[in-house]
Amino acid sequence: MVRSEGFEALTYVRPELTAMRQTAEALLAQHATRRSVRHFSPDPIPLDVLDLCIRAAGLAPSGAHKQPWSFCVVTDPALKRKIRAAAEAEEQAFYTARAPQSWLDDLAVFGTDANKPFLETAPALVVLFAQNRGPDGSKHYYISESVGIAAGFFISALHRCGLVTLTHTPSPMGFLGELLNRPKNERAFLLLPVGFPAEDCQVPILARKSLEAIRVRYDEGPHTATPQE
Repeated sequence: MVRSEGFEALTYVRPELTAMRQTAEALLAQHATRRSVRHFSPDPIPLDVLDLCIRAAGLAPSGAHKQPWSFCVVTDPALKRKIRAAAEAEEQAFYTARAPQSWLDDLAVFGTDANKPFLETAPALVVLFAQNRGPDGSKHYYISESVGIAAGFFISALHRCGLVTLTHTPSPMGFLGELLNRPKNERAFLLLPVGFPAEDCQVPILARKSLEAIRVRYDEGPHTATPQE
């Protein structure tokens, strides 16, 4: 292959099949213990570790390599208090007026309501913003997909480092841009409290879908389309 200007050789060593399977099994076992947490310890977290997790998230692929994300880290207690108050106002409207009953029924298993104390208890709040355009007005592509992948990288990195989090999405989230004085080209995408779990932390008993429920294979041979519901 002839190298083109602006490209470099990929650094890659093909692993043995046994090593591949061992890595995949270890990764599955580790991620099987990941849970969304709503009960946090107030103990501070190492911010250098958090920064490394953000750097890992920033390695995610993005449309045209525009990297359309900003990770805002909030540790100031007064600012966390303001974020909680604004989030709870939106959540109160959601639980009492905006949400259809079917949605509330689906949420019942989690025991959630408009009260969000974790937004103050967690030692750090990470607000992930999606950049609709570059600071210079340049166009960005596949913004939600790109930022969503970066969020997945971030959550995985936190878990592998022994930190816990929750993907919180009060709606609408315009108050986050205002409180954090973010530029007009950004919109709040996720609000993630980050920390250690409280000693008495509890999580709902949930079942994950099986491999057969989420994986569809197309091996060699005739294929029959399955009608969509």
